[in-house]
Amino acid sequence: GSQSIPQILMPPLMSNDENYIVSLGELCKWLSKEAEDLDVEIYSGFSAQSPLFNAHNELTGILTGDMGRDSDGNETNNFVPGIEIHAKYTLIAEGTRGSITKEIEQHLSLRKKSDPQKYGLGFKEVWRLKKECHHPGLVEHSLGWPLQDDTGGGSFIYHYDKDLISLGFVVHLDYSNPNLSPYDEFQRFKTHPNIKKLLTGAERISYGARAINEGGVQSWPNLAFPGGIFIGCSAGMVNVPRIKGTHNAMKSGMLGAEAVVDAILAPNKIKNRLLNTYSEKIKSSWIWKDLYAVRNIKPLIAKFGTRLGMILGGIEMWLASFKLMLPWTLNHRCADHETLMDIKKANPIHYPKPDGIYTFDKLSSISLSNIGHESNQPCHLKLINQTIPISHNYPIYNSPEQRYCPAGVYEIINEGNSVKLQINGQNCIHCKTCDIKDPKQNIKWVPPEGGSGPIYSKM
Repeated sequence: GSQSIPQILMPPLMSNDENYIVSLGELCKWLSKEAEDLDVEIYSGFSAQSPLFNAHNELTGILTGDMGRDSDGNETNNFVPGIEIHAKYTLIAEGTRGSITKEIEQHLSLRKKSDPQKYGLGFKEVWRLKKECHHPGLVEHSLGWPLQDDTGGGSFIYHYDKDLISLGFVVHLDYSNPNLSPYDEFQRFKTHPNIKKLLTGAERISYGARAINEGGVQSWPNLAFPGGIFIGCSAGMVNVPRIKGTHNAMKSGMLGAEAVVDAILAPNKIKNRLLNTYSEKIKSSWIWKDLYAVRNIKPLIAKFGTRLGMILGGIEMWLASFKLMLPWTLNHRCADHETLMDIKKANPIHYPKPDGIYTFDKLSSISLSNIGHESNQPCHLKLINQTIPISHNYPIYNSPEQRYCPAGVYEIINEGNSVKLQINGQNCIHCKTCDIKDPKQNIKWVPPEGGSGPIYSKM
């Protein structure tokens, strides 16, 4: 069943009137042409591999990844070393859980006063509906089923042009049951009568998944550091109840550009190449108003569950709409990788087999992601300690990486009387969930060679 919440009861910030529904992939393609017309140079075939610092711990630029190494890391005949790209200021815009972001945060200790960052795993499929089922401009959100009350999450459905919809589902990654599979929860969501009716006779076109930030302003690192700044989801500027962050990412990029221009035009006002004006601009912009009003939503859901947490959060959002801000900010007690319970204490979860019409297995889904990884390139999913997957994750959690990965990258293989973890790196869709949820933080995601990875259409 389902129950609709009348729009009149919803806090004003949850309204989607006068917003735009677009494909971000197509928007970025258009923006790239606009940028190049303004003489911006775009290096789409290269990945930023690591940050560069000078002797004063100031960020001076980035190093691109090597090209032409084989799967063992050896140089081939096509080897080209990475190049250093230097800049007066470097704006880090990697999205959620960026590898360079992590290195900068650790190197400069930028998270000393921050709560742990929190995450959700967001899925999206693009479907072409039958014309009679398509309603351009319609936006629908849901929360609850099929997730249990102690697991946060919800869905979105956006109807846009050419009879297309974006169908999405987010599972909060602070869940505790190691038997839970976010991918299968998304598939099960599509079996709800309301969703099934919508998708009857429709065609699935694309599939993708990506981690999103959920920590709120209390989980931001220092936004500015010597030589650079974090913008968008590198900082964590997602509005959790709205499941939106693109507007804040764009605005933070504009404010970051203004701060850089100000610094270049008046260098004497800047000490240690630290763009403090950027942080000030953020605090005085509508980004801060947008996110400060919802800073307690995620902690409330984590503490009280989806139903009560959202009721309490709704009251707080209504108060914020009348400019009545509560004087406290709730904190996040632990990181997402610390929340799993022992498999022996967890309830089993039985997922139905995919029907191939509404629900699908992982391999048939990732075939729609247009993944391109050279088979002979080094694996970009690194195990810091090779023994932990079998000595720790396997006996305590029954290898949860098999289930939290939405692309079938991690597989337990039986070899006689022993087992081993097999990493199918060619399946990876770069969602970063393994880097986030691994209980021992033993999996490290690094950029693969060149422009490898999923190439989403219509996403």
